[in-house]
Amino acid sequence: MTSDIRLAFAHPEERSLASATADPRDRISLRDHVVEADIGAFQQERGHKQRLRFNVVIEVRPAPAPLEDDVDRILSYDRITESIAAELAEERLNLLETLAAKIAERILQEPQAMRAFVRIEKLDRGPGALGVEIVRSRAEAPLRAVGSDGDLQNLHPLVAFLDNDAIAAADLSARLDALQARGLPLILTVGLPDVPRPETGHKPTQRRIDLLAIEQNAWALAARDPRCVVVSTRTEIDWAMKNGQTIVWAPSKLVLDAVDGPHSRDAVALALWLAELTAAEALVVHGSVTVPAGSRVTVERG
Repeated sequence: MTSDIRLAFAHPEERSLASATADPRDRISLRDHVVEADIGAFQQERGHKQRLRFNVVIEVRPAPAPLEDDVDRILSYDRITESIAAELAEERLNLLETLAAKIAERILQEPQAMRAFVRIEKLDRGPGALGVEIVRSRAEAPLRAVGSDGDLQNLHPLVAFLDNDAIAAADLSARLDALQARGLPLILTVGLPDVPRPETGHKPTQRRIDLLAIEQNAWALAARDPRCVVVSTRTEIDWAMKNGQTIVWAPSKLVLDAVDGPHSRDAVALALWLAELTAAEALVVHGSVTVPAGSRVTVERG
């Protein structure tokens, strides 16, 4: 059995560890929690309870210091079992996928919870266990705002990456017009400028220098069109999204402060990370650049 196949069937705790960043989070887990429930899409499953086995791992923020051995300062294991019980009691569901997603969403409402691995298996549908496993991150949750009808609506911005040729192009205003015409909040991102910058030979300091250089390029873009306002914080981004504004992202603060931030210095990878963080409708790329594989956001060429 290859390592990939072995990992696919391993406990979610191993999956969490394998996909951790260089600065892994604390984890709490629930193993082999068995509950009976009426669930299933097939007629023969309706009206008959069957055993479900839950294995759940939650990656959490580090507990505040001092912990003082106080249960109120941690994410309690009870929150996991309570989330399972609450979703099973909410309504009868056909799909394990739906149940897993609802459990993960409920758990990620806890302030300490950052990422949830949820595996659910049916134990009575055959000779083996049939199940699903999902991974959800609180960063994937879209921003919400009150719509004209008074209901909460998800906000999905359009994120666009402009290379240096696009920034300097004579048709920059027309490109921005076309992006704005899609009717979505617009977040512009840029890469490194075509000017020399210090080379330290030291990854942490070089990363900061490169991020600051990207921010200089963001200001250069802002100078070319009055619609472009440079912002650096998630609060500013969220405000702009709620108000349909066009902004240019200065990445240093958000990237360096992120618990699950990107370690790449590649500007397109940073743009893709921001698109996923804001649950963007799409990432539109202007220029002959390479986009990292495996995006959860639709990528378009401008």
